[in-house]
Amino acid sequence: MTNVGASDARDRDAVGRARNARPRDGLGRPLPYGAEGVPRQPEGVLRAPEETVGEAQALLAAGRPFHAHEVFEDAWKSGPPEERPLWRGLAQLAVGLTHAARGNAVGGARLLRRGAGAVGEWAVTRGEDRPYGLDLPGLARWARELAGRVERGCAPVDARAEAPRLGP
Repeated sequence: MTNVGASDARDRDAVGRARNARPRDGLGRPLPYGAEGVPRQPEGVLRAPEETVGEAQALLAAGRPFHAHEVFEDAWKSGPPEERPLWRGLAQLAVGLTHAARGNAVGGARLLRRGAGAVGEWAVTRGEDRPYGLDLPGLARWARELAGRVERGCAPVDARAEAPRLGP
């Protein structure tokens, strides 16, 4: 990343798109320039669905739901159109956990419920509870239960301790 001159102080990538180059913590919050952050997920990576699930699970288990959301977002944006609602719902679950861990109870609960609805609806409309080894009914239950606890004042939550198992 480069930071162009005084006329446009925004960070930009090699092709000129605005990209924040500040380091980030494990929950994706920007840190001051020069601080040591966690490695960022590269954007736009094409992965097989099983790779997406495996990488996202490892990030969730490490307490990095923001980064897991970015992995799901890649699948959502690059996957077949009929699967995009599934990957978008999974990204919403991960970012809902991110907000709950940051202490944003309202946003966290809202995204957890939205993601639970999306993965639950995908399972019902497709007649498939376990695509790519994902436990969609279990994830929907986990998200609704966590949303309820967050709304009752349990935010912030420990992202690592609350991370879901994506599959059996």
